[in-house]
Amino acid sequence: MKILSIQSSVAYGHVGNSAAVFPLQRLRHEVWPVLTVHFSNHTGYGAWRGPLLAPTDVADVIAGIEDRGVLGTADAVLSGYQGDPAVGAVILDAVARVKAANPAALYCCDPVMGDVGRGMFVRPGIPEYLRDTVVPRADIVTPNQFELEFLAGRTTDTVDDLLAAVDTVRATGPRHVLVTSVLHGDLPAGHLEVVAVSDDGAWAVTTPLLPIAPNGGGDVTAALYLAHLATTGSPKTALERTTNSIYAVLEATLEAGTRELQLVAAQDAIADPPTRFTARRLR
Repeated sequence: MKILSIQSSVAYGHVGNSAAVFPLQRLRHEVWPVLTVHFSNHTGYGAWRGPLLAPTDVADVIAGIEDRGVLGTADAVLSGYQGDPAVGAVILDAVARVKAANPAALYCCDPVMGDVGRGMFVRPGIPEYLRDTVVPRADIVTPNQFELEFLAGRTTDTVDDLLAAVDTVRATGPRHVLVTSVLHGDLPAGHLEVVAVSDDGAWAVTTPLLPIAPNGGGDVTAALYLAHLATTGSPKTALERTTNSIYAVLEATLEAGTRELQLVAAQDAIADPPTRFTARRLR
């Protein structure tokens, strides 16, 4: 595929496009990375350097791609953290331009806004903008459980609660929802789930909960799920391949004792996903 990926970038480490581009390339896809920021490192360190690109600059880069006559050949648009509604508007305009030329193109949105234990960590108004304006325009959304609860306006203590929340979000527009970092009362201790839902059904993969939470994991997950879903057409297969690859990356990161994802060290598990974990059908 050809994928237009509009996200942040860091020189050191792996978040945003610096997390998404290499895995997609290892899966043999062509990626056109458009940067919204270019920082020295991710903001989780508490200090960083580098520019926050103006929305007009982001739009200019996309316009330059369009000038080459290739924007309409993109098979998918991928977006992650949107720190400003103006950047979100640029992304949605790019999606509209791509889809006008290629109606079959997919838009995958990772609605980054918060997480359990941290709460919302984006600017006020961004969560509502994502919920009301961006998510309804997406074909695929990849929230974590905390973000899903905000998007759906309900808590998810059980599997049935989770599926009901996903159905609420899907009713606004997206046909595919991947929910990460899922915890509920029916899970054995020390485990979590990743859940995929589409028109074809719902599936879950259960994995042990590793004692690690590096930045960028969600960015890699969204990229891999988009790629595997688009190429296989199977949410179940995409869920299994994505989860197995991510788990291998996290294991390598834990073994290395670093807070940065070990994408290079675990690249073989990205290009050729293991088959350690399998999906079970929820409905």
